[in-house]
Amino acid sequence: MKERLSSYGGQAVIEGVLMRGKSGVAMANRSPEGNVIVHKELLTGIYTSKLLKVPLLRGLVILWDALGLGMRFLTLSANVQTGEDEKLEGAQLYLTLALSLIIGVGFFFLTPALVSGLIERYFDISPWISNLIEGILRLILLVGYMWAIGKMPEINRVFMYHGAEHKTINAYENREELTPEKVMPYSVQHTRCGTSFLVSLVLLSIIVFSLFGPLPLHWRLLTRILMIPVLAGISYEYIRLLSKHIDSPIVQFIIKPNLALQKLTTREPSLEMLEVSITAFNEMIKLEQEGET
Repeated sequence: MKERLSSYGGQAVIEGVLMRGKSGVAMANRSPEGNVIVHKELLTGIYTSKLLKVPLLRGLVILWDALGLGMRFLTLSANVQTGEDEKLEGAQLYLTLALSLIIGVGFFFLTPALVSGLIERYFDISPWISNLIEGILRLILLVGYMWAIGKMPEINRVFMYHGAEHKTINAYENREELTPEKVMPYSVQHTRCGTSFLVSLVLLSIIVFSLFGPLPLHWRLLTRILMIPVLAGISYEYIRLLSKHIDSPIVQFIIKPNLALQKLTTREPSLEMLEVSITAFNEMIKLEQEGET
């Protein structure tokens, strides 16, 4: 049972929640008229490949899941609010993903590496100190970014739905009846959250990049790009391992920083938001059961 429980996750979208299982995904959104609109589909292709059983490589599949699948469903959630029928797929999807990755890598990885590399060159400091400065800058950028976007009213509502997603999964994993009133007392934090993944990736990068020692600036920037898939794979395995031993006092102590930073990306939801999240989860469960039969 625990293995199946650990296969469930999700993400917040515009006025709704996306819930993902092993073989199916369902999204529920609150329309401007107040209705709950559901979109669901079975997962195929890379989501059912043997790569999901290969350590490290499965972390890259999950990363693609968060980017590709998440972005496509974000577009669908926007359609519910506007009444339009735009789709993000094919070449347009890949182009958008590529642009997003370039901006993200440039801002969170190359900028700290460039700044710390220049500090090392012009202030003649130790490469080890320089790598530590790079890691701290990367963490500051990540935390600052999450804090800043959370001040936007639209994003604040997305973070409320993020809290609803976590509450629903926490309630399910505790075998609670899934009603808004029963789910409400549960925590808005969860060990398998994408925020925890990002924080773990940043902290891991401090350790790994410090092992490289002194490097010319161009090699410093290149290694930051090349190591992202490796760091993503290790970070996923790290989060996966911790979630399997969540009852351990040691693990609960280790994950405190991850859970603390989730306060930046989650908010307490309303009962109406929990209704949407629970609908998405139930529809995903129903879809998977139908797929099995």
